[in-house]
Amino acid sequence: MPRLVLTNAYVLFASNDISQYVTSVSLSSSVDVVDTTGLGSVARTRVGGLFDNQVTFEFNQDFADNALEELINGTSLATSTVGTAVAMEIRPVNTTVSASNPKYTFNALVSEWQPLSGAVGELVTASTSWPISGPITKVIA
Repeated sequence: MPRLVLTNAYVLFASNDISQYVTSVSLSSSVDVVDTTGLGSVARTRVGGLFDNQVTFEFNQDFADNALEELINGTSLATSTVGTAVAMEIRPVNTTVSASNPKYTFNALVSEWQPLSGAVGELVTASTSWPISGPITKVIA
């Protein structure tokens, strides 16, 4: 059975390829658990409710070209994407979409931005987790 080592993922943020800055990406889905237990029951019963999706990134920050910082945080409040939902696309490999290389599209709510993280002698990074507004669409062709 083939395995995939993530070395060349594709990440599109508001029509901009930001793959070169991404060092880690995680796309996750969970579902609310809704209790349906009625009186007289001897054990709880449950059904799945609404999906709650999230995308998490670790970026290598680059203030020299400033592209990532300006794209996400803008040069002012007027150009910042923080507080808005942004169209995104993620593929495991930066090649043609296929059954073995699905494309995931969604709108991420840029709810936070931590542009600087690191300690003395460490690489400057930026980490963030954004909730997804609406469903995740998976395309395989």
